[in-house]
Amino acid sequence: MTFTRRQTLALGASAFLTDLLFAQGGTARAAGKDTLTIAFNVNLPSFDPTTGPSSVNPTIQAIYRSIFDQYIGQKPDLSFQPGLLTAWGWNDDKTKVWMDVRKDVKWHDGSPFTPEDIVFSLQRAGKMDGGNPVAFIWAGVNNFKIDGSRITGDVVQFDPSFFKWMAFLTGYVLPKAYYEKVGAEGFEKKPIGTGPYMVDEYSGNAFLRLKANPNYWGGKPPFQTVIFKFVPDATTRVAEIESGSSDVTLEVPFEEYDRLITKKGLAGVATPISDIGMIFITNKDVMLDKNVRLAAVHAIDKKSIVSRLLHGYGVPIDTLEAPEYEAYDPSIKTPYDPAKAVELLKASGYSTEKPAKFTIQTTRGFKPKDYEMIQAIVGMWRKVGIEAEIEVYEIAKHFELRTTHKLAPAAFYNWGNAIGDPSTSTGHAMFSKSPHSAWKSDDLDAKIGPLWGEKDEKKRIEGWKAADKYIAEQGYVIPLLQYVQPVVYKSELKVTPNVSGALQPTLISGS
Repeated sequence: MTFTRRQTLALGASAFLTDLLFAQGGTARAAGKDTLTIAFNVNLPSFDPTTGPSSVNPTIQAIYRSIFDQYIGQKPDLSFQPGLLTAWGWNDDKTKVWMDVRKDVKWHDGSPFTPEDIVFSLQRAGKMDGGNPVAFIWAGVNNFKIDGSRITGDVVQFDPSFFKWMAFLTGYVLPKAYYEKVGAEGFEKKPIGTGPYMVDEYSGNAFLRLKANPNYWGGKPPFQTVIFKFVPDATTRVAEIESGSSDVTLEVPFEEYDRLITKKGLAGVATPISDIGMIFITNKDVMLDKNVRLAAVHAIDKKSIVSRLLHGYGVPIDTLEAPEYEAYDPSIKTPYDPAKAVELLKASGYSTEKPAKFTIQTTRGFKPKDYEMIQAIVGMWRKVGIEAEIEVYEIAKHFELRTTHKLAPAAFYNWGNAIGDPSTSTGHAMFSKSPHSAWKSDDLDAKIGPLWGEKDEKKRIEGWKAADKYIAEQGYVIPLLQYVQPVVYKSELKVTPNVSGALQPTLISGS
């Protein structure tokens, strides 16, 4: 086995971490059929899956789904299934909701799970000042009543995606009695859920070790111990899997994926997921000029980025709706047309001699070739008369800047929409009242606003398609591609791909 100098250095750091954890009593090495070690691509900022900007990071859901259960479950193909709720629905005029709660479930501390935990979690998530980035979803239903194992609630603001969100970001159930007893700080020190795994040991940004929940209602978990190693650097993740220090990893560069899966003892899977790569546009500086925005759109050769940089692993897109989403409209096109980009810039007084200037922010190593994609795009822009300076940041910083509306004029991001609803992609990304939007303007709000509570489903979907068309015409965001997620693992394992992109230990087993 041979390594490049960079891989050797990365592996050395990884091995040091492994030995350190082992000396401290942690089981850091990939070990035996009862232990699964995952070289994970992000750190865990908080054990609370319902509050804080990072709670809406799609990648972290793999950890949250291991410890906690959601109201409604979701299969790897994104279809819904019972979770802690066994049945749910609206009344005929959609003024009330009803939910049936699963019986005979226990929290990790052995205490019984009850309908009161469901109500507590929904009410806590719906507090507009409680830190939940999508509190407005949960605040749409209140006045809950419990009758045995059935909960009913009044709809104060109808949202057709309410139940879908119960299987999505921040849709987790927390223990009422325990949380009220220990508080937020105590919960961070010792979190409990009803999920398949229990927290055993946590070491800052180094690792999280979980142990199987012997009382899990969903059956015996496939591994007794699961270790998430936090390895944000892609090169180090490659070294982790190639050296055997980890059993599985994800989001490695595609050329490395192609190389690794040919090696004896390794296998891989790479399938389209519900994440899309995009460039947020913030309504500031030169981005207030429509010609600059549209020039930035038409100067990008998305097909070349996918074929050359990503080795064909990706699907170019022109709206925030991936092909699997409900409001996907293939008629919306923003073609690569550098001549048109030059013409648009010229109309606003810009050229290669006098370029339009702005900063673009991006992660580096969070997604395969994220930084390199932005480098390529900046090169394409330079040819038509746009000079962009690249600023690298961590994904947590992106969330912080986005929620405070302090992103640069352009900012690269990956957007997850595992429930496929247009309100979750276009809506939350583009509506100015959403804490997740970068572009904020009244004209777009006027098109999106009425769709939030539209009860006629056909009219609602057509309305979102019209909003997507308008966004493309105005250049309010730059969609790039639908991601393909590379997962590399030891060949004795079996990995079920998850279209949501969440690499959950429950979807991995011995062959």
